[in-house]
Amino acid sequence: MPATASEINFSDLSNKPADSVRKLQESPNQTLLVHRRGDEEDLVLTTVSRAEEVREVVSTTTTLFIALMQQHADVRELVTDVMPRAFPWVRFLPREDMQAFAVELVETLEAANSLGTPAPVTRLITEWQHTAEVHADPRLLDILRQSGEDLGDVPAPGAVTA
Repeated sequence: MPATASEINFSDLSNKPADSVRKLQESPNQTLLVHRRGDEEDLVLTTVSRAEEVREVVSTTTTLFIALMQQHADVRELVTDVMPRAFPWVRFLPREDMQAFAVELVETLEAANSLGTPAPVTRLITEWQHTAEVHADPRLLDILRQSGEDLGDVPAPGAVTA
């Protein structure tokens, strides 16, 4: 959350809604961080116009990045070269996997942008990060290479398998 976001407690939102809205409107970025009690996740309250602005910036940036990646192989190589700055863990991936990640990232960004949701992008990044973790652990990588069989999808931690 940006440092410029105003903050309130959830009880203030419930008990003093007019004050909370005023604080939101006076916030420099039209964003209000709403703290919840215990283990409950905090909330972010914003105006529709601010949410639309953020969505437009993300969409425009995504579209530009996709167009650059699709334009020329040199751009794809450059992106592969600079990926460790955005994702330091890609240094553990073989170069061809790093390139595959870049291509898959662009494809997923395009599809997710068309739906207006970042969830597929964050899932893809997490999956590739887990792949890098395997490559970073020589013992685990050796075990997986020795098996010689496709073990299929790895279930999420705590998932029940049939």
